[in-house]
Amino acid sequence: MADKLKITNCIRRLRFFADEMTQQKLAEKAGVSRQTIIAVEAGKYSPSLELAFRIAHVFGVEIGEVFDYEVKRDSE
Repeated sequence: MADKLKITNCIRRLRFFADEMTQQKLAEKAGVSRQTIIAVEAGKYSPSLELAFRIAHVFGVEIGEVFDYEVKRDSE
């Protein structure tokens, strides 16, 4: 069985430190809908690599400062 990958993000914190940027403003800058940002921020949707880079670019940080992952190994 395959290992499971959990992707997390700190978009909410980055928005807060960016003058409390709204989800709508982030969506406009990243070129997606507000619903997409809501889903990504809540961890309900994993963004494409392109979108992940666009979100990081909006905040002026490296992609690793926005997204992190954890591999959960299946027990043998």
